[in-house]
Amino acid sequence: MSSARTAVDAYFAAINSDRFADLAAVFATDVEIVTTGAPPVIGREAALAHFPVVLAGYSSHDDAVTRWIEAGDTVVCEIAFSGTLTDGRAVTFDALDVFDTADGWVTRVGTWFDTRSVARQIKG
Repeated sequence: MSSARTAVDAYFAAINSDRFADLAAVFATDVEIVTTGAPPVIGREAALAHFPVVLAGYSSHDDAVTRWIEAGDTVVCEIAFSGTLTDGRAVTFDALDVFDTADGWVTRVGTWFDTRSVARQIKG
C-alpha cells in the first residue's frame, strides 16, 4: 500500500472512531482543510480542533469509502456518509474527498458535497 493510501486510511480510522487526536500523526503541520461552503482551515492545530466541532451534533457517524482513486501522492475517495444527529434524526449524503499528501503526510483535504441537502436534513 502506498504511503498516501496509508495516510488516508489512518484519517478515516481516526474520524470514524472519534479519535481526533490521532489525526496529529496524519496531518502535515501546514495542512489545509477545504470544505464546500466553509472557510479553509489552515494548520495542524486548527485542523485537530475543527473535526470535533463539525461532528459535535452527531451521536454517530460513518464515512464509508465506496471508491478509491490513487494517482501518485493524491487520493480521491467517493464517500457514503451516514450519521445520526443527537436528536435521533438520520443524515445521509454522498461526498467526494481529495487528499494531497507528501512524504506520508496529508497536506490538503478538499471535500465536496451537496450543502443544501445536508442543511435540509440537519434543520429538519
